[in-house]
Amino acid sequence: QVHFVESGGGLVQPGGSLSVSCRASGFSLDHYALGWFRRAPGKEREGVSCISGRDGSTYYVDSVKGRFTISKDDAQKTVFLHMSNLQPEDTAVYYCAADPVAPFCSPSFLADDDGQYLRSYWGQGTQVTVPS
Repeated sequence: QVHFVESGGGLVQPGGSLSVSCRASGFSLDHYALGWFRRAPGKEREGVSCISGRDGSTYYVDSVKGRFTISKDDAQKTVFLHMSNLQPEDTAVYYCAADPVAPFCSPSFLADDDGQYLRSYWGQGTQVTVPS
């Protein structure tokens, strides 16, 4: 059974840094595309970054490029998102997800172009708050 446990969220001042992690069980990380998503208050869920299980290639949406770094540790079955220069607009619940159909990360996965959200496995989310 696929299961995620997320941790590391919290309150951080603007310009600060924070890392969140997602520990998986029930599957091997190198089989799936793995992503971080977020939902801000009153907004739709949006993709932030993803990493390919097969070769570790990564993708970032423009709003976080240069500030966020995604990585994974296959042995620990954990996916990380390190966030720096955080701003109030980064405030959201952050979720990790794995697409069981595609082993490679793509902008399509982050944008849910082909219904990836519905078929993916999701964590419970962790809150990140950056006060204005």
